[in-house]
Amino acid sequence: MRRLDKILAVVAVLYLALAGGLLWAMYQPPAKFGQIMRHMPTPAYVILPFKQLWFVARGGSLRVGDAAPDFSLPTFDHKEHVQLSSFRGQKPVVLVFGSYT
Repeated sequence: MRRLDKILAVVAVLYLALAGGLLWAMYQPPAKFGQIMRHMPTPAYVILPFKQLWFVARGGSLRVGDAAPDFSLPTFDHKEHVQLSSFRGQKPVVLVFGSYT
């Protein structure tokens, strides 16, 4: 029984270390996060609490009714940049985050 307790303790520590490393990776900028995650084996997505950790790391602090944070993005042709704040008070802006592939 004592040996089983030691094995379970090692597994628990290893699990917490991996979950902590995953949470740390989620706080990194998107490019670095992608570089880290490309090395993650597929079974780890099932074993580790990926979704819950993602909500903690990327939850943000905006509430309903708060102004959206300002940002700038290149146009589709990469010839100029568009800034969100340039539309404030002029017309509604719809932000769509997703993939159309």
